[in-house]
Amino acid sequence: MNKTDIIILAGGRGSRIKNYLNKKPKPLIKINNFIFLDLLIKKICKYNFNKLYILAGYRGSQIKKKYHKKNFNFVETEVIIEKKPLGTAGSLSQLHNKINNEFIVINGDTFFDINLSEVINYKLKKNEIFLSLVKNHNYKSNKKLTFLKINKYNQISYHKKSILINGGIYKFNKFFLKQIKRKNYSLENDIIPKLIETKKVKGIVFNDFFIDIGTPKNLNSAKKNLINYLTRPALFLDRDNTIINDKGYIHNINELKIKKNFVNTLRNINKKNIYIFIVTNQSGIGKGIFTEKQFFNFQLELKKRLCSLDIFIDDVQFCPFHEDAKLKIYRKKTNLRKPGNGMLLNLFQNWSLIKKKSIMIGDQISDEICANKTGVKFMNINNINLKKLNKILN
Repeated sequence: MNKTDIIILAGGRGSRIKNYLNKKPKPLIKINNFIFLDLLIKKICKYNFNKLYILAGYRGSQIKKKYHKKNFNFVETEVIIEKKPLGTAGSLSQLHNKINNEFIVINGDTFFDINLSEVINYKLKKNEIFLSLVKNHNYKSNKKLTFLKINKYNQISYHKKSILINGGIYKFNKFFLKQIKRKNYSLENDIIPKLIETKKVKGIVFNDFFIDIGTPKNLNSAKKNLINYLTRPALFLDRDNTIINDKGYIHNINELKIKKNFVNTLRNINKKNIYIFIVTNQSGIGKGIFTEKQFFNFQLELKKRLCSLDIFIDDVQFCPFHEDAKLKIYRKKTNLRKPGNGMLLNLFQNWSLIKKKSIMIGDQISDEICANKTGVKFMNINNINLKKLNKILN
């Protein structure tokens, strides 16, 4: 699979919703109890991205403090703050010496829940770009919108009577960066129109959930609808001998083998509005058998292989601690380690989950005890009832 970077444009001042921001940059606004940019990053980082760049501007130091050099679901993050306003196009000039691959750009004030693997795998010619389209249902009174149409060759053009608008998700070839100048100008107003006129814009129409927070009306709509949309059942999965075969303290990539009999089930679950989490004890780290870096590399390879099978893991919780750990830094007794339920409690705190519809699958009695402590149903992978599983999750 190609290495693809992703960029979040987070430099806007949010002038239309400044009364709601409390001196914060727009992407850090709270939607109920969740920070909007957190929700966006969680959605992004379940896919097979090489690196995440956040291009910040107004009050960008707040964004840098929270996200710079952090790792989200094995995607490394770099925050770049523009020294002066550069707009949605000019800000990309800051990446001239950083990106060597294809890259995807998304707006930091829009939540468009499409399958980003379709965009990652979309083939572009050297001088083409990709543009997502969405049906316009909420912006009938907005005269500033540009309406678009798409032909059978996925080529995009203008059409005043169309119901399609720009969904704010783009894909570019690295060649595109060479054409970007370091000045204040816009993708939407200065770059995209010229490319559409020269027939260099391809795209796909997506019918997925779409909302932005750029105006008071849309922000209020997001506060009413976004978290409700993101509140879902969860499937908690032990990793070793549940998703992959394991003969003990597995950490070498050349030993990674996914259990085939569970793949179709996970793929079908991924098509529904159900979260999938991995919750795994990794005492081999504490015992000095392998390092956290080796665990990360192994997990990253597992993520890539699962993504290639259209299986996307929303988050991974792991516990390297053990009360008899060889390495002092990991030597402690903790509720994070199963049969403790600390890892599940973390997920319930950080995600909006429906407990009564959630289920845990594992192969050990410690997995079952963990599930029981948390109040979620449990199934053993060795005698799993797929019909019952689907009934619970549905």
